[in-house]
Amino acid sequence: MSRLQANLLLLIAAVIWGSTFVVQQISMDLIGPMTFTAARFFLGLLVVAPLAIREWNKKKQLSNNSGPRPLSNRDLLLMLFIGVILFIATIVQQIGIAHTSVTNAGFLTALYVPMVPLLGLIFFRSKPHWIVWIAIAFSFAGTTLISGVDTSLELGYGDSLILTSSIFWGLHVLLVGVVAARTSMPLTLAAIQFAVTTIIAAIWALSTETMALAPLLSAFWFIAYAGIVSVGVAFTLQVIGQSHTAPADAALILSLETVFAASAGAIFLQERIGHTEMIGCAMILSAILMVEVLPMIFRKKRPFI
Repeated sequence: MSRLQANLLLLIAAVIWGSTFVVQQISMDLIGPMTFTAARFFLGLLVVAPLAIREWNKKKQLSNNSGPRPLSNRDLLLMLFIGVILFIATIVQQIGIAHTSVTNAGFLTALYVPMVPLLGLIFFRSKPHWIVWIAIAFSFAGTTLISGVDTSLELGYGDSLILTSSIFWGLHVLLVGVVAARTSMPLTLAAIQFAVTTIIAAIWALSTETMALAPLLSAFWFIAYAGIVSVGVAFTLQVIGQSHTAPADAALILSLETVFAASAGAIFLQERIGHTEMIGCAMILSAILMVEVLPMIFRKKRPFI
């Protein structure tokens, strides 16, 4: 898969995730956050599991049954850890969305963009391509314009939770890129992280929420979209795309979900999106073009991070 194809998959994932912010907010009037999270990731697991099993068997055949296992114990533990990180990021974000606007949620979640190269420096001592820092500044400024966050910077409860989740999203993007590229088993990674998130959320929901049939049925279409499309399709596109592109590059493309979240909020929830927000969208698009076009002009061959 070429880098361009991988980045296109990440762009599709960003469109899906941006629209899912609306679904996540509306669903909180019908069902508890843990139950919603468990149900959506279970559906996502059902979508990707057959593909993951096929990938596992193919990898096993390549090892000729006498060679190394498809996954080492270390890689398996890392995938399980990524599942825990995904659960934390998802549930903190899900609770936060119930207490803030879709636009603000999209902006604050997008703060994981500068988190990726910073976490890369901290954990892997990886220095990103210099253009990434300029693109990150544009992306950050653009998401600020889109958000309409109060200039006093006094974050409410929901905004604080979304901000916290962005740290875990940054770590998730970084680790997915590393593990998916090293193992070449993105579908297996997707299935494992979905299973971990489903199990943790379900156990938590059983102990803190009422998991009745009526609320599940009332929120069925929201769960179906968030589970089958957002989790089953978009998260799988993420891990496949990140297998063929750099983490900082991927983070900037995925930050486009902010643009689509703001647009979806304006269309379905009548949240404002004026001239200032449009300028913010243009700045994020400029950041993406910086990352995609300028390195080709400069003919830099080394990875961004």
